[in-house]
Amino acid sequence: MTASPAQHVVLPPGSRNPGSTGPPIYHHNVPAYSTNYPKKPGGKSCFRCICCCCCCLLLLIFVLAILTFFFYNMYKPKVPSYDIQDLQVKSFDLQPGSILNTELLVNVKADNPNSHIGFTYGDDSSIDVVYSDANLCTGKLPYFYQGHQNTTLMTIDLVGKSVLASGVQEDFAQRQKEGKIPLLVKVKVPLRIVIGNMPLRQFKVFLNCSLVVDSLTPNKKVGVLSSNTTLYFEF
Repeated sequence: MTASPAQHVVLPPGSRNPGSTGPPIYHHNVPAYSTNYPKKPGGKSCFRCICCCCCCLLLLIFVLAILTFFFYNMYKPKVPSYDIQDLQVKSFDLQPGSILNTELLVNVKADNPNSHIGFTYGDDSSIDVVYSDANLCTGKLPYFYQGHQNTTLMTIDLVGKSVLASGVQEDFAQRQKEGKIPLLVKVKVPLRIVIGNMPLRQFKVFLNCSLVVDSLTPNKKVGVLSSNTTLYFEF
């Protein structure tokens, strides 16, 4: 007899040879490990973005510094000065009920020393005259443009009605007798700088002038014994 050729059978994992009584043959698949770890995305691009922003910021600061230096050397800006020249009392009448009616005329000199810079004084201004925290009278500056190297004298009418406490009345009578009356003049005015014909952004100027006058008697010339002015801005 001729022997039949041997047949090879591929068995699935976990099966055993036909006719075998032994345990099934298990095939273990060894997992493959890769040594190439994925890189964090965007790391270098984020660093480049930060560097670019820093460079742009430094360039902007450099350009602003050059423009500021050029502006200062070309125009040589100077702060305008203000001075109270004269104070006249038109009415200072204490009525029953401790009600005080006051009317003053204040002459203010505004000096612009700049040769290339003008100032526009806005309409929303205010002037208050205060004695011992009591607001005696109020008014406002006129709306006008002050040109280059210009000195303007403004006459401002201040009117008010206030209630004086008994302690304030006694203190005022004593200071009137001594001829030394302290007053505080508070000025607020919107101001716009004009370079040539180009107006810039408007800001607010606050001026506090501490005065000592010899009298507040109506129809009598008031002497200013001393004055001290402070000036600050709000942008």
